[in-house]
Amino acid sequence: MQGSEQRKKDIWKPGNMLYPLPVVMVSMADENGRYNIITIAWAGTVCTNPPMISISVRPERYSYPILRRTGEFAVNLTTRELVFATDFCGVKSGRDVDKFRELGLTPVPGEKVRAPLIGESPVSLECRVREVLPLGSHHLFLAEVEAVQADTQYMDDKNKFHLEQADPIVYSHGVYYACGERLGTFGYSVKKGKRQK
Repeated sequence: MQGSEQRKKDIWKPGNMLYPLPVVMVSMADENGRYNIITIAWAGTVCTNPPMISISVRPERYSYPILRRTGEFAVNLTTRELVFATDFCGVKSGRDVDKFRELGLTPVPGEKVRAPLIGESPVSLECRVREVLPLGSHHLFLAEVEAVQADTQYMDDKNKFHLEQADPIVYSHGVYYACGERLGTFGYSVKKGKRQK
């Protein structure tokens, strides 16, 4: 390590230690129009053009066959205000409970997909599945983003979106955390005379 002694590290068996992660609520509707929400921490950006994301779901989850059959879902970003709902949707099954009703969440129609969006989320991405990759314990749903709905209360007078004002949360090894202070902006490390935030 530069400027310090080498730190001692334990060697562990292979595992998923890529933390923290975005934690999102994925909403969907089955063929009969019944809504459901599943919390996903294994989600990520895949491609810019076309805009694509991925989510990983266990085949035994209630939501899995709905996602396979309909090929549509919405990814809803989560906040401090939504942390209880986020956890609830990850531990309660849609087989047993209507999560929108139980949590008092507002289903909002999508512009491009039949899946409902969560009105309380600051950003919702409407997604259409392009491919499903069976990988083992989880199957990866590769999806194109068909539309994005963003809460206008987080827009400034220059039409810039400020997600940080929504108090987003992340997930790290079984724990939810609020995002902290800004530490820098992209590219600040190479700007002349700019070592500050």
